[in-house]
Amino acid sequence: MLRVAEEAQPGRLLPAEPAGRARAIMWMFAALNTVEPPIVEREMARLLERDAPWAEQRALTLDARVETRLRQLSQRLGEAEWLEPDGFTAGDLMMVSVLMRLEDEAILEAFPNLSAYLARARARPAFERAFEAQRRVFLAAPQRPGS
Repeated sequence: MLRVAEEAQPGRLLPAEPAGRARAIMWMFAALNTVEPPIVEREMARLLERDAPWAEQRALTLDARVETRLRQLSQRLGEAEWLEPDGFTAGDLMMVSVLMRLEDEAILEAFPNLSAYLARARARPAFERAFEAQRRVFLAAPQRPGS
């Protein structure tokens, strides 16, 4: 993702100003290391543990973890259009990619500002281009044996 952001028009996805650039990168890390892990854990439990006798209780616990992260993000975003006041950055691109995992689910719809944020980002003509560029980089990566 960082490579995609660096190859975009200068100053677009990664601000040229050092503090803005650092914040955009921080949001990329926050998306992948703070917001996404409980979402993925929730998805895996729904797929792999749904028939276990304790699945319902575990689902409640995992939903609560996801809700905690969404609440924190929702509070930080507030009524702002993007995560940073200077506009859409690579941090937004990554955060939206993570939130797409919850698209059309009640857990996300409980946070109207995050649902609107997701819709706003997806409606950007540049979003689809950036998302597709990220996908191409991923698909071009050499595959490890056995994967």
